[in-house]
Amino acid sequence: MKVLILEDEIPAQLQLKRLLNVHYPDAVIAAVLDSVDKAAQWLETHTADLIFMDVELSDGICFELFNRISHMPPVIIITAYEHYALAALKKSAVDYLLKPVGDKEFVTAVEKCRMPMAKPQDLESLGRILTMSQEYKQRFIVKVGDQIIIVSTNDIAYFYSEEKSTYIMTRTGKHYFSDSSLDSIEEQLNPKEFFKLSRNCIASISAISTISKHFNSRLRIELQPPFKHNILVSRVRIPAFMKWIEGDTD
Repeated sequence: MKVLILEDEIPAQLQLKRLLNVHYPDAVIAAVLDSVDKAAQWLETHTADLIFMDVELSDGICFELFNRISHMPPVIIITAYEHYALAALKKSAVDYLLKPVGDKEFVTAVEKCRMPMAKPQDLESLGRILTMSQEYKQRFIVKVGDQIIIVSTNDIAYFYSEEKSTYIMTRTGKHYFSDSSLDSIEEQLNPKEFFKLSRNCIASISAISTISKHFNSRLRIELQPPFKHNILVSRVRIPAFMKWIEGDTD
């Protein structure tokens, strides 16, 4: 069994190597990579029987790789967070493991991916699986002093994080503190209307004012109301961003 490990944390890399050595001593680790870009380049000229893939890599979210590689080997997703998307993955040929990875769960996941039913083409419908039957949030409740304010999602320009806090910016320029994390908010939003432009900003399509080319093949995004920090879309995220802009999120 030829294995590719996509993981940007060294302790997690070592743990996967240990588990493979203990339970699958004949397995060959073809490569250990830490980014979507490196993985895409590697898969263009190499093959693997199984991929262990962390959700958050050094240059973006691992699901971007599925848009760049037409035929993927069976994949086991590895993450420190469990939410509805990962639960949906269990219905397909892809399995997932929560960090820290246990021996029993590791073997179960590997055996599942080695079964004939683990078809790589199932990954091509990953986006549809993740959004299936999802009801998106229509309003957010925020507290301002003793007041409770209802903010309609339609009135929100973008969400952003700053100094470990999350905020909501409305189209009229009002901003509110949110008790939810940016990752939690992202799960509840309609992906046709909102896109995570960077690690600290999720914007509505209607809030995007200008898009321009930037250094190192990135895109610079200007929002309305203006965002206090530069927003740069990384090169690996540009294909997904352009699909979103064009309304192609299926």
